[in-house]
Amino acid sequence: MTFPVIGVVGGGQLARMMAPVAVALGFHLHVLAEAADVSAVDAVAYAPVGDYRDLETLRAFARGVDVLTFDHEHVPNEHLQTLIAEGINVQPRPDALVNAQDKLVMRAAIEKLGLPNPAWAAVTSVAEITEFGEKNAWPVVLKMPRGGYDGKGVAFLRNADHAAQFAGEWFAAMSPLLVEEVVDFSRELSALVARTPSGEARAWPVAESRQVAGVCDEVIAPAPGISDEVAARAQQAALKIATELGVTGVMAAELFETPGRGPGYLINELAMRPHNTGHWTMDGSLTSQFEQHLRAVLDLPLGATDALGTVVVMKNFLGGANQDLFSSYRAALAAEPAVKVHSYGKSVRPGRKIGHVNVIGFANEDVTAVRTRAATVANIIRDGQ
Repeated sequence: MTFPVIGVVGGGQLARMMAPVAVALGFHLHVLAEAADVSAVDAVAYAPVGDYRDLETLRAFARGVDVLTFDHEHVPNEHLQTLIAEGINVQPRPDALVNAQDKLVMRAAIEKLGLPNPAWAAVTSVAEITEFGEKNAWPVVLKMPRGGYDGKGVAFLRNADHAAQFAGEWFAAMSPLLVEEVVDFSRELSALVARTPSGEARAWPVAESRQVAGVCDEVIAPAPGISDEVAARAQQAALKIATELGVTGVMAAELFETPGRGPGYLINELAMRPHNTGHWTMDGSLTSQFEQHLRAVLDLPLGATDALGTVVVMKNFLGGANQDLFSSYRAALAAEPAVKVHSYGKSVRPGRKIGHVNVIGFANEDVTAVRTRAATVANIIRDGQ
């Protein structure tokens, strides 16, 4: 039997974390890396460096792979259409991927599916932002439809004067822009699902996501205190999106929980690849999001998604005072022997995502205690000991 070759465009931490499960299953993982020092290079046997925006580079990389998939959503959609026309198996397909590449396309798709959006509009001028703000109340959220992540490409505009001072520079870079209401929400949720090309789909428990300065800081699964009704609706919505848009692989639907409004949630954003809010599955689920993604894009049967404890906490650690992460491992691992550490092989820069820890709580262990255990280890690694 010949085991498949999976090509991953992008050499970040997501590609890096696909490598161990690929090895376990006997798959060959190739990565198109942005540079020789990105995260995934040390984890795979074949990682040529090239520009994913260049069609010839993509063609050369895709030659001989059984399926082409992604570490990020930024590959030009027209290049992917060309590769498919030339016989390359691209998963997810560009018609689905565009909903994660372009927030305006995504908003229109969610509306067409009859799922709950915040109030939104495509705008091409400050006057249209002002009109939206006067209709829906200030402040408003202005977003670049393409290219934004981790809080980048997002701005809160207080009033019409603020819009006039701020938005001109953004319109010079991109138009139209997306404007949305500021949602009154209780917390952020993540509904993580996976789907195969033949249509099998599975969902993990809905998780709570906590952000700091626009960056995911912590994820708790299942979301503490979530009602069975809201959890079921959120899962069903994510599965409907994946099915109706033809998504393959892992997809994260990021949601606002909105008690008393609509079905109890609004759609925030979509990601069509493994996602930070799914890192808890690496140690806390029967099947991790990374294994599931590889299974899905190869159209293999999907794995069970049951959580392995009563609660699982994922805590990111960002670059901080400690430049030598390994020097802190002795203290970190001694502090909490049950915590699992995942380092991304990145150089340390302030505020940069460089790793995460997972911890499983059992026998109805208090969520706060599990969060404290995870934070203890993450903080030791970040700050040193």
